[in-house]
Amino acid sequence: MKKTAKGNWGYIKYEKKKRFLITFFMFLLPLGIYIIGYLTVKSRLNLFTVIAILGCLPACRSAVGLIMMLMQKPMPAERYEEVKKAAGSLVTGYELIITAYEHTSLVEAAVVCGDQIVCYTPDEKTNPPYLEKHIRQILSSNGYTEAQVKVMKNWKQFLQRVSVLAANAEKYREGLPFTPDERYPSLSRDEVIYHILLAISL
Repeated sequence: MKKTAKGNWGYIKYEKKKRFLITFFMFLLPLGIYIIGYLTVKSRLNLFTVIAILGCLPACRSAVGLIMMLMQKPMPAERYEEVKKAAGSLVTGYELIITAYEHTSLVEAAVVCGDQIVCYTPDEKTNPPYLEKHIRQILSSNGYTEAQVKVMKNWKQFLQRVSVLAANAEKYREGLPFTPDERYPSLSRDEVIYHILLAISL
């Protein structure tokens, strides 16, 4: 199973497989311990049973993460190709599952250009103004107070906006203050903002 890093297309599909395998083996281990104890002592009332029960706790936690990931739908290949073409060399992230206090939202694509962050979500439950405010607050707390965030649900309008950003990239980057982040000294301003988005995503 080829690893797909967070922010790359195919991440959700990869994470579903990975989390399933991890959860399966995490439940298999306490089950094995329980069976060994039962076969050894000929009774379920033994220390092995206690260990097996405790071993189910991290397995259950892993199962919760698996369920959350199973609820997400991968980005269709054709949409990925359209964004890739429209964005050109702009910093772009795909299949970001952004966590917020009220709701976890799937952002199929997020494009960063200067002070502009444009996102597309197909999630009907997502409240764009709320998610925009949440992302702005996170970016502001990291020193990017001038960031303008737009979360869109209309696919064609999103692509049009990305195309405009790509065609006028230098204009949107011009004059913006930037001090290289000591955590990512080699990254550009757009790339640092993108890494902040990754940090608040599952």
